[in-house]
Amino acid sequence: MLTLKVITKNTEEVIARLAKKHFDGKEIVNQVIDADKIRKSSQAQLDKNLSELKRLSASIGQLMKEGSAEAAAAARNQVAELKEANQKLDAAMKDAETRLAEMLCLIPNLPHDSVPEGKHAEDNIVERTGGTVPTLPADALPHWDLAKKYDLIDFELGVKITGAGFPVYKGKGARLQRALINFFLDNAREAGYTEIQPPYVVNADSGYGTGQLPDKEGQMYHAEIDNLYLIPTAEVPVTNIYRDTILDAKDLPLKNTAYSACFRREAGSYGKDVRGLNRLHQFDKVEIVRIDKPEHSYQSLTEMVDYVQTLVEKLELPWRILRLCGGDMSFTSALTFDFEVFSAAQQRWLEVSSVSNFESYQANRLKCRYRDEDKNIQLCHTLNGSALALPRIVAALLENNQTPDGILIPKALVPYTGFDKID
Repeated sequence: MLTLKVITKNTEEVIARLAKKHFDGKEIVNQVIDADKIRKSSQAQLDKNLSELKRLSASIGQLMKEGSAEAAAAARNQVAELKEANQKLDAAMKDAETRLAEMLCLIPNLPHDSVPEGKHAEDNIVERTGGTVPTLPADALPHWDLAKKYDLIDFELGVKITGAGFPVYKGKGARLQRALINFFLDNAREAGYTEIQPPYVVNADSGYGTGQLPDKEGQMYHAEIDNLYLIPTAEVPVTNIYRDTILDAKDLPLKNTAYSACFRREAGSYGKDVRGLNRLHQFDKVEIVRIDKPEHSYQSLTEMVDYVQTLVEKLELPWRILRLCGGDMSFTSALTFDFEVFSAAQQRWLEVSSVSNFESYQANRLKCRYRDEDKNIQLCHTLNGSALALPRIVAALLENNQTPDGILIPKALVPYTGFDKID
């Protein structure tokens, strides 16, 4: 979340930058400032009263020794009045603190200066493209038909076992999944990322720390009895490793990678664009996470984007990188680049990765800090990216590489699959 210092010192700038995300922040920002004033004034008056209370309490005994019973009684009355006033001040201060915490969670992160104007995905800017879009025959099949033809994925069986959006991978389909996971993890490790195997459920503090909670859109699966949440991405448990932690500047950036299953309710998603693997409730993904110093975090973001590009290039997929406009960015991001691969049978671009810098927004919620060279405690910057999400990668691989004799496997994957063709 934004710090109070940023909001109070740069109020007009904050409101103007929030507008780029199409968030009208004037009212809530002013409410935050008003609540902060109440908190500060209540605290100041409370401190003043406590000092006076201490003085009066000490004077009562002395007044009694001097035989000034009337003065001592007056002091006792003052003490009682101050105690009553202090209770009200304490309640006002705590109420202001509660409202502050609630309101700060409702304010999005500020977009970076380089974020383009725009409301929708159509307003995103294509940064660069690569790869060759294959020319498929007129009778080319979409991935859901290929999965059925070669017995790779059973969508109906997933519906039987769980429900829509929970496919069952079989045979070479399951082996392709495992191959991609290992391929992505090995590449991340070679790029200097330390592998983590995180839990798939987290507590509310973890969900709050990375910004998934409060869950305004109801997208997380919630195990209510234990008050635990199924993770929507490995970003949540991995970033929370550094919650309530003070790191040393010399150790930054920290680079982690993790594979996990991901769970998303995808409430409200329907239509042709969610068919097959295009949108699932459970899917596999390898995530990369960095914790960095503010002055280096945008260099880290560039390195992460360049790294994800190497993955789609090794998979021989046509790709493009988008700089997201203000209206298409996530609540917590300061700058996001999306990767898309082209699905030749569906004739559409499919998002397979988002790489984001959250600056200090998550770190402020997490209390993720570092000690700089002057021994000062500063907020870290946090970054993460998909490297990569499997479902749409699999969709594009199946569709783009189909031939009359079967589906060809990219050369980089063959050592992981153990086969070079699905037939």
